[in-house]
Amino acid sequence: MPRPAQPLLSPASIVSAALAIIDAEGLEAFSLKRLARDMEVQAPSLYYHFPDKASILEEVARAIVMETPRPRERDAGHWIEYLVTQSLNFRRTVLRHANAAPVLLEFMPREVLAPVYEVSARLLADAGVPTHLQVLVLDALDRFTLGAALTEAMKRPGTRRETFPHVDPLEEPAMARAVAANRLAPEALWAESIRTFLRGIDNAG
Repeated sequence: MPRPAQPLLSPASIVSAALAIIDAEGLEAFSLKRLARDMEVQAPSLYYHFPDKASILEEVARAIVMETPRPRERDAGHWIEYLVTQSLNFRRTVLRHANAAPVLLEFMPREVLAPVYEVSARLLADAGVPTHLQVLVLDALDRFTLGAALTEAMKRPGTRRETFPHVDPLEEPAMARAVAANRLAPEALWAESIRTFLRGIDNAG
């Protein structure tokens, strides 16, 4: 069978190639011209699948969100840990694609997350969290997790393992003491922050 004159394109392959460029070199390196060159096609070939650069970036954001694993165990007796795990999973996914953080900020696919919210709302109801507090929990977790993950992703790679990397002990002695007393790595600290918030909800209920 003769080989095609040019590589076959698909929406999935275009999105994968776009994300590979962003992961490797940053969002500023991504362009339709660069994408076409990497895929060994002419730029107009991309328009058969996507009308413009923004539509590709929308799908890149969707691919990142879809990559996030969902917790398997949904036990109402351990609802806090379920939500902590869900938050940590998304944080890890964002940090795997730290260069794409601005894409998520602009093109977060809320519709993809709708089933996740539904499962979480059912779990909260089964756990006895009052109905009037459920949206508060889901909205806060959404904002906290996305904001924290994006903030972490925007740090320089060398400082991501430090919670407050620029504290000056001479200028901010109280803060320096607090940082020195902290024994948790950034991910563990984030998980405990989520637990603290959710325990407050549990007590309020």
